[in-house]
Amino acid sequence: MRRKDEKTGIERRDLLKGLGLGAAGAAAAALTTAGAAEAAETPQEQVKSRYRETDHVKRFYALNRL
Repeated sequence: MRRKDEKTGIERRDLLKGLGLGAAGAAAAALTTAGAAEAAETPQEQVKSRYRETDHVKRFYALNRL
């Protein structure tokens, strides 16, 4: 029979702490890479228009008005 003060393997609280720290680290890494991607856009790309009202866009809007 085991005693209560003996630790065997990883306890549940230690495991949950490790998972929480890993998730926080992954979120921090994602934020740093996202900031670098925004800085890579050139001034010409920032000014150019992205929205184009093509025939399929007009059709989509017309069908959704019904």
